[in-house]
Amino acid sequence: MKGVLPGLTRLAGAAVVAAVCLLGSVSIPVAVQSAGLLVLDDYSAKDAEGFPTAWKAQRQESKARNQYTVQSENGMTFLAAKNADQRVYKRIAWDPKAMPIVTWRWRVKNAPEGADPVAAVFVSLDTDLMIIPVATKYVWSQTREVGTMTEGGMFDASEIVLQKGPKGFGQWVEQRVNAYEDFKRIHRHEPASQAWGISLLGGPGVEVDFGPIIVMAP
Repeated sequence: MKGVLPGLTRLAGAAVVAAVCLLGSVSIPVAVQSAGLLVLDDYSAKDAEGFPTAWKAQRQESKARNQYTVQSENGMTFLAAKNADQRVYKRIAWDPKAMPIVTWRWRVKNAPEGADPVAAVFVSLDTDLMIIPVATKYVWSQTREVGTMTEGGMFDASEIVLQKGPKGFGQWVEQRVNAYEDFKRIHRHEPASQAWGISLLGGPGVEVDFGPIIVMAP
């Protein structure tokens, strides 16, 4: 999202960017963490049915196992979502203030006309008083303009539109957001000291691939 990320001007920042660029050709293990960089998942671990290890379904896991499968292409693993009607999530902690930048790639292969959202990445940096994750929902939309923000309610995440289709369909598109600053701007307070985790959603009738998800220092 343009205008959100701080400038990567320091040498350490340049090194982080270089590491991220390697994701296009090299699969980094989930456990990899260096100074200022943590791979939340690269989908290198999966079970016998192809469902990513450590991920859970929002509602029905049996259906989610058919809707979300780990695949590979040109040496890179990714999570393919097809005709999903629920999201999948992973509990994983990191310091959102020290590593506020979240980056990933996604590729929409097919989306029915009018399907909205096409796909979404949820970044949950806190929980509410009922221990429900508080997330920012980064959306690929077919109808809303890039930059549109919709505030959520008690059970809905606040949304920020990053892409508007069908422009970019069929191509890997890289996204970088400052989840920490977005959280503060939306909720007007600091997030928890440790993030809750991430969720992914492919819309009904949609075929979309999610590449590795990384958090990093500015």
